[in-house]
Amino acid sequence: MDRTHLLSDQDIAHPGPSCPAGSYADPNTVPNDGATAPPADLMPVVPGYESLGPNVIPPSDFGAAQPQAPSRVPERRFDIPAIAEELAQEAFIKYASSKCCYSSKPAKEMVFTDLQSLNTYRYRLETFTESRTTEWDSEPYNGQVVDGFGVAPAPWSIPVPIPSLFQDCKKSVRVPHTSTVKGCHSCLNLGRSACSRCVNSGRTRCGSCSGMGRTSSDQRCIMCQGSGMIRCHSCGGVGSITCKTCKGQGKLLCFIKLKMTWKNNMNVAVIDKGSGFPVELLDQITGERLLTDMAAVVYPVVSFPDSSVNAASESAVREHQAQFATTCRILQQRQTIELIPITRVHYAWNEKTHIYFVYGTEHKVYTKDYPAKCCCCSIL
Repeated sequence: MDRTHLLSDQDIAHPGPSCPAGSYADPNTVPNDGATAPPADLMPVVPGYESLGPNVIPPSDFGAAQPQAPSRVPERRFDIPAIAEELAQEAFIKYASSKCCYSSKPAKEMVFTDLQSLNTYRYRLETFTESRTTEWDSEPYNGQVVDGFGVAPAPWSIPVPIPSLFQDCKKSVRVPHTSTVKGCHSCLNLGRSACSRCVNSGRTRCGSCSGMGRTSSDQRCIMCQGSGMIRCHSCGGVGSITCKTCKGQGKLLCFIKLKMTWKNNMNVAVIDKGSGFPVELLDQITGERLLTDMAAVVYPVVSFPDSSVNAASESAVREHQAQFATTCRILQQRQTIELIPITRVHYAWNEKTHIYFVYGTEHKVYTKDYPAKCCCCSIL
């Protein structure tokens, strides 16, 4: 089948940095050291960042990209013939053999009455988006440089390398000129926190004598010398431990963190002509790709021979534009159309007629009623 005219020359995505941390160097990358920022009401107000939180920040240039209408594709039919009887029977025999309670007699002795080819199309739209949110974050202050002077750039003006297209990814960077030093809110600037095990006393109940001071044989406990208490192992008897937030420094370097989320949003539609075949079985099935179109913003398919595919494309593109255009930055879109071969087989066995389906390039088999099962399968 010649389908060169339907394939886009933009089908090959240009590789970009992969998602895992460290895939590209960024001196402003936020380290994950477990520190948390003080409450928001203790932090200064940074112009342009008055509303921090989980709500996504609308891109400043949303709605700028407009899809270009493609040239009309010559109308063609993409019909594939039904598979040969030999292949249909071979697939059916293999299917019956894979079932422990199925007899292979119907598959071997059946008489074909009709084989019907059912054109089934799968349309898929992928919209690769980037969304951004901001929040206060911190790290222990060890005397490092404090970048707190200058005007903080707007969230969407901060350049961040885009990872590989159509792959989910998350990353965080520090917003320049938003750093400030604050006392640690967890330990009140002390660098140490009360030990939760001994409740700041430095001693805990002896485990050998359960705090009684004497053993079961009424002997003085040698572990606690009869006092029933021993030195706390968690804090070494000091009663306090190093603060986990500031790592004992008593101060935090606070800054605004910009969080990027790249997500591949998908809309999949299977165009079925009422064949009676359960289309959910096609999720893991390979089809024959007929069209691939990729652009910053794709134009709906308008001239595919099956009007149902055109309608599915128009609906998906409109839905994704309405859903993402004002809340995210649409970086790339890709739409594909696949033809999934399905053959409906009518056959006779034991003076009765039956139906089964052979589907996908893998030639898998589906049948609602196999005519020869053992008693246990019939009951189930």
